[in-house]
Amino acid sequence: MQKKLLPSILNADFWKLGSLIEATLKAGADGLHMDIMDGHFVPNLTFGPSVVGNVARRVETFIDSHLMIENPSFYIPSFVENGSNAVSVHWETEKHLHRTVSLIKNLKALAGVVINPATPVEFLKEILPFVDYVLIMSVNPGFGGQKFISTSLRKIEKLKNLLVELNLEDKVAIEVDGGIKLNNVEDVLKAGADWIVVGSAIFSSSSEKEVADNTRRFKEILSKFDQ
Repeated sequence: MQKKLLPSILNADFWKLGSLIEATLKAGADGLHMDIMDGHFVPNLTFGPSVVGNVARRVETFIDSHLMIENPSFYIPSFVENGSNAVSVHWETEKHLHRTVSLIKNLKALAGVVINPATPVEFLKEILPFVDYVLIMSVNPGFGGQKFISTSLRKIEKLKNLLVELNLEDKVAIEVDGGIKLNNVEDVLKAGADWIVVGSAIFSSSSEKEVADNTRRFKEILSKFDQ
């Protein structure tokens, strides 16, 4: 499965958001990751569908929207209408997860399920045949710039083994988000990750050149793992 580098704009300087997005995409990023937070499910507020729409109208790229919100099914159509190609919801928020995943797929977007650091991979077994990707949080969701939780590597390996057991390893991508840096991204990829979300390690500067350079460094590493 092709590896994807998906920079998270959460850590970008919003005063220069457009130029920084263009810089990371021109340097080889495979899309953008949108962290949507509501101040209820997670202790932070970010942005909504309109920001996704503004980006989607100006750049042609894969947009992955991660909904860290309560009642996600109410907002999913708006995110897809505004250009989200993939939408993920948290296992922890959904009482009727299959229904929500089906809603995303019926809207012609890729459907993902997210688990927090304390949620066991085994809880996903029944939903895996219905999703396009699983996002493993390697930090507690809510803020950028946190330290990678080392036990996440074992969770990635467990998920990869479970996908192999279910004959889904070529159908369901493993996405990892949180604390990924140049010094640990290889470990994350070796554990089985397919999509890598990087925030502060790419947008550590408001300089377009530095953002582009950071993107290229990550892409060089990901290219070693492409099949």
